[in-house]
Amino acid sequence: MINIINSLVITLTLANTAVQPQQTQKVSDADQMLNLATATLPLVHFATVDAPLKDVWNAYTTTEGIKSWMVAEGTIDLKIGGLMRTSYTPGSKLNGPDVIENKIICFDPERLVSLQTVRTPESFPFKKAIAGVWTNLYFEAVGPKQTKVTCRTLGFDGSQESTSLRLFFNRGNQQELDELVKHFSKK
Repeated sequence: MINIINSLVITLTLANTAVQPQQTQKVSDADQMLNLATATLPLVHFATVDAPLKDVWNAYTTTEGIKSWMVAEGTIDLKIGGLMRTSYTPGSKLNGPDVIENKIICFDPERLVSLQTVRTPESFPFKKAIAGVWTNLYFEAVGPKQTKVTCRTLGFDGSQESTSLRLFFNRGNQQELDELVKHFSKK
């Protein structure tokens, strides 16, 4: 059973942050009410991955890693100010309208990577709201062959666009963590 975990990403991922316009989901009234009541609180997701810490860290922070489970195309320059550039489009040259760019705010090897989206696909509907949002991904060994990933997305301001973005990430962050767990369960 998958524990509730991580969240970006990114492209964040990692975040967390990707948009696939063809996948729109109806939001239930209950989800909308909960989102409005918690509109400025961070989103927090967790997952426990059946893999050693180093392997999970590498899956998030290396070009080979992100391409193995997160996106069709991507690169990452793991340094402060470095970029994670990703696309869900196979064959993307990572310079077109489909690209997501996340700037690395900071990182602590095998413990934390903090990302902020600085470029979204042209079709992304929450461009203003995403400017103030960032995601922290925490990595913690919970045994020699298990890693807990915690994803905290912060910076929501309670505006209508921000609450819509929060709903988007609430689904997307969990989906990303579920994909990470699934990736390592195949190994």
